[in-house]
Amino acid sequence: MALTLTVLLENRRATGADKSLRAKPGLSLLVQDKTTTILFDTGPDDSFILNAAQMGVDLSQLDAVVLSHGHYDHCGGVPWLADNSRVICHPQIACERYASITLAGTPRKIKKLSRDNDYSRLVMEYTRKPLAISDRFLWSGEISVPTPQAYGVIGEKTPQPDYISDEGVLIYKSERGLVIITGCGHRGIENIVRHCQNITGVNKIYAVIGGFHLRAASPAKLWRTRKFIKQQQPEKLLGCHCTGSWGRLWLPGSDAPATGDVIVLAE
Repeated sequence: MALTLTVLLENRRATGADKSLRAKPGLSLLVQDKTTTILFDTGPDDSFILNAAQMGVDLSQLDAVVLSHGHYDHCGGVPWLADNSRVICHPQIACERYASITLAGTPRKIKKLSRDNDYSRLVMEYTRKPLAISDRFLWSGEISVPTPQAYGVIGEKTPQPDYISDEGVLIYKSERGLVIITGCGHRGIENIVRHCQNITGVNKIYAVIGGFHLRAASPAKLWRTRKFIKQQQPEKLLGCHCTGSWGRLWLPGSDAPATGDVIVLAE
């Protein structure tokens, strides 16, 4: 049973792709096997809808929408989802969050990173725990991290460090191992992979796809990530969005999906 990923939106347009397709910072993937169709993230706006129409991709029969976390470049397209769409995500998806700098020991908000989406018209399934979507698809739930790193602040009145606790991933259980689809990878690729192995009981990794948040990572972090990936020996390593050319430089055998690409993973 093949797994097909259609890149509806990514930072770059694929080589040779229709030039009318939008490419902008964000991520939106249509993920399908023979029985289930899932939209993973929506990008920052209506670009995923417009690109899907241009590519002849039907979004009217989605079994679920999975939102990886509450940053605008992943859930900013929520207003363009059809009413009563089934949406699976963490309970903190709608929290206000900001990039920040610390001055005199106090964090100062500098840029809003969330969107004020109306989720009330959607069928929301909030969960911190793993959730089976089908026999093969699984939402990871909240990913445990021994020493989480903060990315800005969360909350409006009394902002606290934002560890992106709402970040989860989509897992596909293939015959060749796990396919792990990430939004940004803020929680760390090693932590994400270990979490997916723990909750599924499957150690073999077939593919890791999505944002790995390595575009500005230190050489030390990149070396650790490279070593871990080499130990896991995935057949496919597809780092896009916030992975960056710097991050991919350190990753063995990695490729970079772009807007307009269609990726087929065979069993």
